[in-house]
Amino acid sequence: MDLKQLTEWVASTPSLFQPSPPIAGKTPFIHYIPTEWPVYQGNQRLGFLYQYLCQQLFTATPRYNAVSEEIQLNQAGRTLGSLDFIVKNRRTEQYEHWEVAVKFYLLHQGLWYGPNAQDRLDLKLAHMLEHQLPLSASDAFMNTYPLWANAQQNLLMQGRLYMNPFEPENVPSECLGFALNTSQINGYWCYQDQQAQIEEPLYTLTKAQWLTGRTEDSALYDGGESGFVHCQTPSGRFWFIVPRHWPHSEPQSSALE
Repeated sequence: MDLKQLTEWVASTPSLFQPSPPIAGKTPFIHYIPTEWPVYQGNQRLGFLYQYLCQQLFTATPRYNAVSEEIQLNQAGRTLGSLDFIVKNRRTEQYEHWEVAVKFYLLHQGLWYGPNAQDRLDLKLAHMLEHQLPLSASDAFMNTYPLWANAQQNLLMQGRLYMNPFEPENVPSECLGFALNTSQINGYWCYQDQQAQIEEPLYTLTKAQWLTGRTEDSALYDGGESGFVHCQTPSGRFWFIVPRHWPHSEPQSSALE
């Protein structure tokens, strides 16, 4: 796992959305990449790795003081949720609440589905805007952390959006009224029975390589797997190969993110 390459991807890759507060259009990390990283020994699922990379970047970027992460918020014995990051902007002296996510969505009949079809871009965005970000404005938060009251809310959602070139359809320009960043609609997907139409060989990707792409030792995909496969061609195109029943049934693996 090349943490330096992964960190550069997080620091430089635009958001899935055009800037429209509270949604950030670019990362807050000023492309500041430390020369050395601690060895990552955490959960290998992509969401946990991404959270770790963001935490390291918030700590290393001169603009910020990293204050806290994964703040659990409870009220009357009930868990309300957790906040990803509270950081202090050294320039403005203002505290900022950041929610971050890395997501991969495939366009199907006008909606963006994750490989796990229970995950959809519109549902995820609504949850982030209507539940996650408002946590820092809740009475429970402000009573517990009065120093961080009135923290500026920000959402960073990175990743990639995929289209099926063999079943063309109109590509939405927005989601819930927020304009999509067309530069991030640059992936492709198809059903397994359409794979023969791809004119390049495919190389399978590990979870970390979903961000940065294949390496010289990536294995050639032979089409033998029956589940979801994420691949890349020699020309750099990313491809999801999915079962014909998708998105109408559960994926075989529960660890797709």
